[in-house]
Amino acid sequence: MGVEGKERQRDLESGAQVLSGNMGKTIQRLRKAYNLSLSELAEQSGVAKSIISQIERNETNPTLATIWRLSQALDVSIEGVLASADEEPFIEKSSKADTPILVSDDGKMRLAIIGWIKTVEWLQWYDVQSEPGGVLDSDSHQRGSVECLSVLEGEFEVEVGGVTQQAKAGESLRYRCDRPHSVRCIGNTPGRATMVCILKAAVMD
Repeated sequence: MGVEGKERQRDLESGAQVLSGNMGKTIQRLRKAYNLSLSELAEQSGVAKSIISQIERNETNPTLATIWRLSQALDVSIEGVLASADEEPFIEKSSKADTPILVSDDGKMRLAIIGWIKTVEWLQWYDVQSEPGGVLDSDSHQRGSVECLSVLEGEFEVEVGGVTQQAKAGESLRYRCDRPHSVRCIGNTPGRATMVCILKAAVMD
């Protein structure tokens, strides 16, 4: 691993620690707000009492499946669980120049990485822009991963495991991406979409 790779790994680890720390505080605050004991939350969520205790004490980094189960039991969105427990407002801005761009092999499709570095290991999202006929071929992601393509302009087609489905502006396609898959911009006009990839998705756990 090169110097840049090591620095990126440190950033990911640091981000995970901060995220986990805030999450532990938030879960504890929500649990107490609902007047739930550790045992009661464990029973309602299906997450072991010892794991919940470790999360609240910032002693472990939970999987997305665990976060999802706790969010369901606490009747809050995953975003709510991951939100900072601090009362300080939080706004972070990234400039256009700081936004990494991925380009498909045919050079016709561009994916701007607009996701947050702290969630990149389990949640990624992109702004997709494509010329007519652009194709993005992707290898399998982690087992259980799910991708969502929400079309904003034009028309796209997704193929997974020999199954093909199309979507126009205002429509979305959700599909397992833990196998080879392709996204194509079909028709005669440029296309634009938002793509979100949930790695090791709780819904497929």
